Amino acid sequence: MTRIDARGMRCPWPAIRLARALRDGAAVVEIAADDPRAAGELASAASAVGARLEVVGEGVFRVERREG
Repeated sequence: MTRIDARGMRCPWPAIRLARALRDGAAVVEIAADDPRAAGELASAASAVGARLEVVGEGVFRVERREG
């Protein structure tokens, strides 16, 4: 699992960091982000590559690539 600490970063940086990790081949990414817009931005970045976004805590998101 790849972990990204994007706390303190304003959008779109958390989504850019997520997109880079997924592009580099990460299958599961856990990202901490505290920008209020992060959830929507991360959901869009995940959707763009066919991945699933799950909220696992306050300001903590897990993104997993879908199989198949």
